[in-house]
Amino acid sequence: MGLSGSGVALMLVLLGLRGAVSCSTAPPLPPPEMLRESFAGKSEFRTVNRKLLGSCLNPGPYLAISVGTGGAAALPDEAFVKVTVAGVLRPGRDDWVAMITPSNSSVSGCPFGGSNYAQTGDLARLPLLCHYPVKAQYLTSDPGYLGCKSAACQKRGASGACRVRTCAATLTFHVVNFRSDVEFVLFSGGFGTPCVLKRSGALRFANPASPLYGHLSSTDSTATSMRLTWVSGDGRPQQVQYGAGKSAASQVATFTQKDMCSVPGLPSPAKDFGWHDPGYIHSAVMTGLQPSQSYNYRYGSDSVGWSDTNKFRTPPATGSDETSFVIYGDMGKAPLDPSVEHYIQPGSVSVAKAVAKEIETGKVDSIFHIGDISYATGFLVEWDFFLLLIKPLASQISYMTAIGNHERDYAQSGSVYVTPDSGGECGVAYESYFRMPVVSKDKPWYSIEQGSVHFVVMSTEHDWSEKSEQYKWMDQDLSSVNRSRTPWVIFIGHRPMYSSHIGIPANVDLIFVNSVEPLLLKYQVDLVFFGHVHNYERTCALYKNNCKGMPKKDASGIDTYDNSNYTAPVHAIVGAGGFNLDKFPKIVLNKWSSSRVSEFGYARVHATRTDVLVQFVNSDTMEVRDQFRMVKGALARKL
Repeated sequence: MGLSGSGVALMLVLLGLRGAVSCSTAPPLPPPEMLRESFAGKSEFRTVNRKLLGSCLNPGPYLAISVGTGGAAALPDEAFVKVTVAGVLRPGRDDWVAMITPSNSSVSGCPFGGSNYAQTGDLARLPLLCHYPVKAQYLTSDPGYLGCKSAACQKRGASGACRVRTCAATLTFHVVNFRSDVEFVLFSGGFGTPCVLKRSGALRFANPASPLYGHLSSTDSTATSMRLTWVSGDGRPQQVQYGAGKSAASQVATFTQKDMCSVPGLPSPAKDFGWHDPGYIHSAVMTGLQPSQSYNYRYGSDSVGWSDTNKFRTPPATGSDETSFVIYGDMGKAPLDPSVEHYIQPGSVSVAKAVAKEIETGKVDSIFHIGDISYATGFLVEWDFFLLLIKPLASQISYMTAIGNHERDYAQSGSVYVTPDSGGECGVAYESYFRMPVVSKDKPWYSIEQGSVHFVVMSTEHDWSEKSEQYKWMDQDLSSVNRSRTPWVIFIGHRPMYSSHIGIPANVDLIFVNSVEPLLLKYQVDLVFFGHVHNYERTCALYKNNCKGMPKKDASGIDTYDNSNYTAPVHAIVGAGGFNLDKFPKIVLNKWSSSRVSEFGYARVHATRTDVLVQFVNSDTMEVRDQFRMVKGALARKL
């Protein structure tokens, strides 16, 4: 979900400022037909009420920035680099360093730049530059800076006493291969009134065309094929090599600023301030696989290099006896260094690490991430950080997704909800990075079967009214489920039908509920998962705000729903995947909320033909904080 902006009446669009020269030791770039140039172009809009801020006072002749690359002439695909600012005559609390990419991005100060952040819901104090800096840190991140613990004498008198002393600070920045060069820029004046003091000069990546961030998804219910998607600066087809000598060529796609949404006179972050070239997105389908089997693979090409060899496992095929999956929503990413960034989701790293541990057990067949994926929201470079975060997960098992408001919604884009929540991405970036087995482009709904479960994945951001294409598809898909093959039906979307959290704007759209909820009862959907609200909540067997069925305790004391005598679906919100948590009111007046947990975590689900066990796991402690079962057949008779 995130906090939606209330609408911004005035947005700034600023000119790029070329100000850095590439290092002479940088490796040559591939020819233009291989490598897509990444640059911060001038906007088609003109600046409105732009006021360039004043220049800094003379910083003195000793100021210097050095970047530690471990002796390498260029940056690797991922590194924690040490940035040292030295020669500071007067350390101040408002001195800070930004990491910008590409190096020709504007570093001018724009006092109204905060509106670019605010329209996506991020109200944190962030740098007001004319183009989004990827990361920023105050020099006070080095605890010795203000006290000049790292001092140097620049000038001595005749007696040998130091007459000019300067101070230094060292910061650590997490850098990933953005395919465009990087520069570190020292500012004074704080984030609100920045002025440039010194620039490091451009740093290039050793291989801007590296194949990176490979992630898997299922293509159908047979589990005999898997899609692999990755990112590269190389626009020529590459391949995935897998199994015993098999290979598949990639299809290549990209998107441009022209594909981003905006409105006249009100440029979105994706259209201007937050734009970053995505490079090329490769996708290849591995065929001839067997369900529930493991395969080695690598991806890339001889010309740009190959990824490390990885191992993945296919999910169980439809109709098999059991399946296990992890499900969460609203994850995003968080910096792995002390930097501030746009839209930090503080629980994301914890959840990713915990799910990685789950995968290590060998007991997870797939992951479902149900909306609000990266929270890039028009700050396109942040997709790279998110894809890196989920790589340990998505490179091993199928990573299935649903679209959320922070991927799709924007004015005049056809979204059901007219908010600026996607920052102008309008689903383009999401659908490029995560190719699901959907109906067609910008129709991101689909169904898939794994083991004993039929999954229906809808888009709450596209038209779901009774006469819409999506509604008709849901009706047809649910009516065609073969319960002898998949006895369980699980329905998935982003925005919930029920929530005890009181949100502004409201978390629940009653028009949506009145339209779609009857389908769930009509086709006896067993379990519904939603996100959007940043916590975990479970209901009774629920329809139209009334409990139609209550669980009983089994022999182990676990709440158990008898679905042999179906009454209504159970709803579970699993939006605790990373975004700042939503607290519950002290007094909950509704009668349908059975369990509420406001902690970061995910749901772990195991389904056989007669039993579904759902456990909500705290990602920090790995403790099960709520669990319930659904049973059918002989197990139900034992209750």
